[in-house]
Amino acid sequence: MSDTSRWTEIRIQVPSGWHELVADALGQEMCTTVQVGDLQLPGQVNTSGFECLRSYVLTEWNTPELHGRLQAMLQNLSQAADAPELAKLQVEFADLPPEDYATSWQSSWKAFRLRRGERSLRVEPPWTSFPDREGETRLILEPGGAFGSGRHATTRTCMAVALERLKGGEKVLDAGSGSGILAVVSLLLGAESAFGFDIDEVATQSARDLAATNGVDQHARFETGGFEITEGDDNTYDVVFANIYSDVIVANANRLASYVRKSGWFAFSGCPHHHVKKTVLAMEQAGLKVLEDRQRGNWHTFVGKRA
Repeated sequence: MSDTSRWTEIRIQVPSGWHELVADALGQEMCTTVQVGDLQLPGQVNTSGFECLRSYVLTEWNTPELHGRLQAMLQNLSQAADAPELAKLQVEFADLPPEDYATSWQSSWKAFRLRRGERSLRVEPPWTSFPDREGETRLILEPGGAFGSGRHATTRTCMAVALERLKGGEKVLDAGSGSGILAVVSLLLGAESAFGFDIDEVATQSARDLAATNGVDQHARFETGGFEITEGDDNTYDVVFANIYSDVIVANANRLASYVRKSGWFAFSGCPHHHVKKTVLAMEQAGLKVLEDRQRGNWHTFVGKRA
């Protein structure tokens, strides 16, 4: 690509708590990285309670057809997630001055820590390295638009649960594993093995790469498929994570319950406020007992065991 190429920034202001879902859709639509952050261009103001998503396209590709595709993407996402507020979002376009946009976004991606008691988890990209703290575990994560940065409320809550509850030696299932963050974190915290499945084959490869990057690929297995992929396996686990849409949890509550060993526990997330009652009811009817309902923003994470 020549040095004279010009770029246009695609910008969407997204309500806090929805940014990773929209970033996933935008990344897949554009086949590129999506930046989450508050870096501003001159004259730009970020709205309180919103996260700014950015992606980039060659200016010559900035066409009315592209505008229509991205607005249709938001409409479809709004319907699929039962989130009317997403349908009201607007996609903005801004031509940019010459710069190396392929790498400059990295400066705005910040590492973060989660601490629970004596244990700490540090999530950072490979181009930075912070001093280790006693009792700290490091997750190396190169953020990609399609599969997130680990900052979403549901992911952070599940990682916090893992920090608190994993003792070591567990067999872990990550249902709807996406980038494999929860499976890989579990292994880094001492789990014996982890299996994840996702319907997106690109996500499956991303999860395998994440496991290899963090040196736990010998104990991780990721496959492409839905819940049917566990048929024929020894499909009971000490720990079951499901960080997926709540309607998927409701539809598959019986199968999810069957994965949890009598001595095991689960953490199911991805449930917005207005789906709490029906999601909890489905879990209870499937034979699960909710011990905790952890809320972060608009999102609920349920932690429990077999009833």
